[in-house]
Amino acid sequence: MTTEKPQRPDIARELIARATESAAHRATRVRNQLDGVQLGRGRHTDYANAKFLHRVLGEYEWPGHRLVGPAAARAAWSIALHSDHDLVFQRAATILLGRAVEVGDALVHHWAHLHDRTLINTGQDQEYGTQLLLSSDRIELCPLRAPGSVDKRRATVGLPPIAVALETVRSRYMPNGSTDEVPSVVLAEAA
Repeated sequence: MTTEKPQRPDIARELIARATESAAHRATRVRNQLDGVQLGRGRHTDYANAKFLHRVLGEYEWPGHRLVGPAAARAAWSIALHSDHDLVFQRAATILLGRAVEVGDALVHHWAHLHDRTLINTGQDQEYGTQLLLSSDRIELCPLRAPGSVDKRRATVGLPPIAVALETVRSRYMPNGSTDEVPSVVLAEAA
């Protein structure tokens, strides 16, 4: 990874602004505080963000640390992760992120999350256990390939053991075991 200034600070600023707005909207949705109009605006934001990232990918491939810096690379990952409406785009972003990881320009655990999300969204079992379903009374893994070896796979991409990840998510989204008005939603970033 690089500590130099990003080559395209303008793209970096745009990615960060878009991902920040989208994250704030998702946090409100998790707290179940949105009406139908606001949900529609959130979907529109996800579409617009994916369209912007699509243009960036077309011109630069993955916007990694060298091009936009670590914070904006994380923002690009978040945008791709939440582009569930366009599975072709999400799969292409996974491939480009994988290439950036291979040359040391992106984080492998970001790739693992996006890879798992793409698998789940296409009806397949995830590999690394990063995709979770939060319901009113529990947090559970989305379908997982070979659960007995998941911790070994997670270690190869810098993720903690699945038990640790699940406990982290439980403490974040279900403090003190509370399940008051917790909606069903797929979580990724904490696992």
